[in-house]
Amino acid sequence: MTPTDIPAYVAHVGALARAAATAMAAATTAAKDQALRALARRLREAGSELAAANERDLAAARTAGLAEPLVDRLKLTPKVIATVAEGCEQIAAMPDPVGEISGLRRRPSGIAVGQMRVPLGVFAMIYESRPNVTIEAASLAIKSGNACILRGGSEALQSNLALWRLVQAALVEAGLPADAVQLIETTDRAAVGRLITMPECVDVVIPRGGKGLIERISAEARVPVIKHLDGNCHVYVDAEVDLDLAVTVTDNAKTQKYSPCNAAESLLVHAAQAAAFLPRIGAVFAAKGVEMRCCARAAALLGPQPLVVRATEADWATEYLAPVISIKLVDSLDEAIAHINRFGSHHTDAILTTHHPNAMRFLREVDSASVMVNASTRFADGFEYGLGAEIGISTDKFHARGPVGLEGLTSMKWVVLGQGEVRG
Repeated sequence: MTPTDIPAYVAHVGALARAAATAMAAATTAAKDQALRALARRLREAGSELAAANERDLAAARTAGLAEPLVDRLKLTPKVIATVAEGCEQIAAMPDPVGEISGLRRRPSGIAVGQMRVPLGVFAMIYESRPNVTIEAASLAIKSGNACILRGGSEALQSNLALWRLVQAALVEAGLPADAVQLIETTDRAAVGRLITMPECVDVVIPRGGKGLIERISAEARVPVIKHLDGNCHVYVDAEVDLDLAVTVTDNAKTQKYSPCNAAESLLVHAAQAAAFLPRIGAVFAAKGVEMRCCARAAALLGPQPLVVRATEADWATEYLAPVISIKLVDSLDEAIAHINRFGSHHTDAILTTHHPNAMRFLREVDSASVMVNASTRFADGFEYGLGAEIGISTDKFHARGPVGLEGLTSMKWVVLGQGEVRG
């Protein structure tokens, strides 16, 4: 089946995935772990092959005039390959969630009722740029007993094809169906449009990329979507705080890396600490070239300087993904929480405080997928959370929320154990 006839091609891929999902749901933990360890070994052995494929993508990207930061995201360096190989081994070492029964309790009728964790079935992953996502998605699919259909960015096609061949070889080595992980081999966007409207073949769609991609998938999909649109993450500096800690954590949350969705985009500072804190963090940001878009009170405390500008209302809700941060003074914890719940994207928000009751209120009342106390928002990541890897970060409120790892790729079904009981 060639990718030229898009409807027939995607239907064929979907049918193969559905058949493979049945086999994967029944696969033993030993077989799945064998496949993951084999994949890690093959990744380490295929350095030159992967480098050659990646170089073809990089050359094409530069010829097409792709911006250098985007070209950088395409690179499959030895370090990147070593990291994804290690991730495969970590996932292999993790407990298998499939088949776990929880909450089993005896009813007066004599039956025992509980819930069993089972794979979702087939998920479609649509992502941009970074080819390492191919391995992260494949490894999580294998361990969670799912089949997956991957569609990476056109700019990484050669790298993704090379990685996918290693995945299929590892599956076959472990006695599992090669079709459990498939890659859409065409860059035609119509393939995505077809894939996300096939509930007979696909159980859930996971888009991972820019806002435009995710909005398109959410609007057009006819199957459930696990998504997040924005990462407008906040750091709130409370009235009672360790100032040294606050400067260190705020700096890391914003400047450790500007492009990830868990980088801080908004800084809220309690008025009681503003005079002591803002000049210190302002000096750090200025030294690193971070533009500060401030409310009137924050701007007055930071003083006139080229990188301090007045914020507009739109700034409070903006995900910059750049060396820019909005800064606002607040007069209470209540105001901080209200601001975050109104303007935030429900991704990740942190409070920096030495006052335990305020920390607990923040954890309970901030309506976000990850809420933190005295830690950088940059920790909102599946690997850092001990999930081995993540398929993405969800800001939805049902099923999976926050970094989506193995358990996020499963669901629960009710099981009933009896000994011949009948309902009277």
